[in-house]
Amino acid sequence: MAGFRIGEAAELLGVSADTVRRWVDAGRLPATRDGHGHRTIDGVDLAGFARSLADEPDPGSGRSSARNRLRGIVTAVRRDTVMAQVDIQAGPFRLVALTSREAVDELGLTVGSVAVAVVKSTTVMVELP
Repeated sequence: MAGFRIGEAAELLGVSADTVRRWVDAGRLPATRDGHGHRTIDGVDLAGFARSLADEPDPGSGRSSARNRLRGIVTAVRRDTVMAQVDIQAGPFRLVALTSREAVDELGLTVGSVAVAVVKSTTVMVELP
């Protein structure tokens, strides 16, 4: 069974180590101490907690069948007459969206805007780090 230190858990959940510590201190996320006194979180517990976070409704989203939402900051917008490319940095992940220029203009997307990339895909590949 895998165990994760606070920093590793934070990276996997996309939050700060302080946030994970607060969840542990509040009893929302179980943790134990290893032989060196460091708090560790069991992989099964972490997976269950991550799932519970995903099940919490996002107040900023409407009803949709898409489940993959990555909130980030727009880092680049390139437009031509018909299409546009929008780059979003969501944590450590760079997402590139190709969409109509009309949609980008209507949304008012500019560098520095906060945006949510919504991904609905028929193919998802899984890799091991």
